[in-house]
Amino acid sequence: MELFSSDLQRTLRTAEEVAELFGVKPFVDRRLREKSYGEAGGKPQEWLDRRFVPPPAVGERMDHDEGVEGSETKDAWAQRIYTAMDEILHNPCEHQIIVTHGGSLTFVVASWIKMPIELAGYASFRAPSGSITTLGEDDFFHNRQVLNLSDTRHLDSAQAA
Repeated sequence: MELFSSDLQRTLRTAEEVAELFGVKPFVDRRLREKSYGEAGGKPQEWLDRRFVPPPAVGERMDHDEGVEGSETKDAWAQRIYTAMDEILHNPCEHQIIVTHGGSLTFVVASWIKMPIELAGYASFRAPSGSITTLGEDDFFHNRQVLNLSDTRHLDSAQAA
């Protein structure tokens, strides 16, 4: 079993707890981070909301300028995650755990199902914090599947304890 995590504090803390449960050491990979919003970093959400330019419904979405200086494009973000996933999946390991962020999950899943990156601008596989998404490949056809998306049942049992 292998465990990979973004290097940002909240995901790394989760990864360390999961790693302890499975007796593995997390591999930290900054490419699994959430999208960078450049100069918006550390500022209130309302600051970003006033400047943010949403992508068009049709047309160029991956290189769209969102109106925030230094912000990572969706294409750069996707390329970063896809590259990390290619390397992770190249490892011959039966079970892999990836601890990342809600927005980055879209590109983890899109990469897993081999969605062409240029089409990933229309995809969204969002999940709440602490949720678990399970991806699998069947042994016969070798089709890649999203077995469950953003499962939070484990959080209910943790709160009851």
